[in-house]
Formats: sequence, structure tokens, C-alpha cells
Amino acid sequence: MLAHYSDTFVLPLPAGHAFPMSKYRRLRERVAAEVAGVRLVEAPSASEGELALAHEPDWIGAVVEGTVPPVRQREIGFPWSPAMAERARRSVGATIAAARAALAGEGVAMNLAGGTHHAFADRGAGYCVFNDLAVTARLMQAEHHRSHRRLLRVALVDLDVHQGDGSAAIFRDDPTVFTLSLHGAKNFPARKQASDLDVELPDGCTDAPYLEALDVALAALWRHHAEAPPGLVLYLAGADPHEGDRLGRLKLTTAGLAERDRRVLDACRERDIPVAIAMGGGYGRDLEVTVEVQLNTVRAALADWRERRPRQPRATPETPLYSSR
Repeated sequence: MLAHYSDTFVLPLPAGHAFPMSKYRRLRERVAAEVAGVRLVEAPSASEGELALAHEPDWIGAVVEGTVPPVRQREIGFPWSPAMAERARRSVGATIAAARAALAGEGVAMNLAGGTHHAFADRGAGYCVFNDLAVTARLMQAEHHRSHRRLLRVALVDLDVHQGDGSAAIFRDDPTVFTLSLHGAKNFPARKQASDLDVELPDGCTDAPYLEALDVALAALWRHHAEAPPGLVLYLAGADPHEGDRLGRLKLTTAGLAERDRRVLDACRERDIPVAIAMGGGYGRDLEVTVEVQLNTVRAALADWRERRPRQPRATPETPLYSSR
């Protein structure tokens, strides 16, 4: 299974900054050491033309050229630097590459970062510069139409603890992309956007009610697509609903989040829908716990990838494994 990474592009953040930059390198290291069967590939950089499928040219230019106004930098939470711009482009490129691989026959592939769902068409916010999910959805639709001359419907299953407000705004009037967000009702952002399906959860929500809400939401997603199923699911598998997250306010266990991943991936595999996974947020008090949650997502994706592989015929007298010829 393919997993794309961009952790070699590190932001020069001030000491004590809240963003857990080191988790991406640590996740890649643990995948390499502990999860046999994953092929790690450095993420490509998204082009300005690709970014323009979901973002305003003025915003792309400001990020690339280093003219982001201070107020916009504060909204993002990062100071501008060349590394900030390149990391943002690589984060988008990784999700694009994962989606291409999933659609090309892999069935499931991953971005070990990404999930930048707070970025709007004309600005960034909440540690998100460009919206990798939105750019990927639009680009996969364009490439699919060019190759197959038909529409690719996309479903965005956003299970980060924070609402995917940027994604909801970008696709508000687009019936070809269905946005589902399961998130904390009282968490960031204060001003929510309208997704196609929003499921708001109370502070302190635990495994059982969360998984029940997820089942109901997925059932609604499939009903909506009963006549025209999605050809691609973009799955944002945030680690921040975890009980140990500093910013999450929910109380899911590590096992509960692993079950969440399994249910989403099983539902997509049963319907033969390719999945590209982005990791989203994770701000654990103990960063190793956050990495463990995200490592479990990688393990679940690998198990799903293996389930999607063509079965080899069993050896019988009529179908020998080897021929004498």
C-alpha cells in the first residue's frame, strides 16, 4: 500500500508553538519500523494550476510569493516562510497522489499528513493553508472526465473533531461532492458552515454514542447516493476525537477510533469505492498516543488494501500452482 509523506518540509515555528510538527516525522518512522507492507513515497508538490481548481489565484499568489497579510497569517496560525508555502503544496500533492493511486487500482492509499479542511477558497485558517481535500476532489473529477468522459462523484467523510468549514464552503453549491462532517458541536470553528450532512456531538462523547452516530451518518450517505454512488471517498481520519487530545473535548478511546476507521473502510470496500485517506488533526497531551492512533489508521488501511487484492485460486488437481510445460 502507498503512503505519501511530506515531513521533510518542516516549518520554522517559534518555541512553544501549539502545532505538533514532530508528529509527522514520528509517524513515518513508526510506519517504516512497524508496518510491513506500506511503501513510503515522498509527496510531490501541487502545481499552482492544480491549486487553482479550488482556490482563488490571489490567495495562491500570496502564499507562493510571500505576501500573505499578517492578519491572514494569524488566522492560519503559522508565520509565512518559504518552507510554509512548500509544505502546504506538498500536503496537497500527497492527497492528490493518494487519490490517483486509489483510483488507478490500489483501492486505498494514504497521505500521512493533510486533511487541511479549514482552508477556504480565498484564505487559510486553523493551521490550514490550502485545502488538500477540495483540490483533490476537483482534480480527480477533471482527470476522470478526461479519461472516461463521465462524472466522478466524490464523498468527503470528515471525522476530524473540528468541522470541515472550508470544505463545506467550497462545495456548498456543488451537488457532485457530498460533504459529511462528524464533529464536536462546541469546538472550533465558532462559526460553522453548512455541510451536506453535519453531525454535531456533545463534549465528552464516548465510543458507543460516537460509533452509533457514525453508523447513522454513513447510512444517510449511502441513501443519498442510492442511484448514483460516489466513485471516490476522501476520508479525513482525525486523531483529535481521542480522550487525551488537548483540543478535542471528546472522549473516544484508542480502540474506539480504530473501530471508527474499520467501519468507514469496510463500508467503502463493500461498495467497491476507492478511498484516499488524510490524517487531519491530533494534538495529544502525550504525542506518542496521537501517533499511535494514527498508526492504527495506517494499519486499518493496510488491512483494507489487502482485502481488496484479487484472490489467488487454490491449488487443486485441476488447477495446479505450477505447470510442467
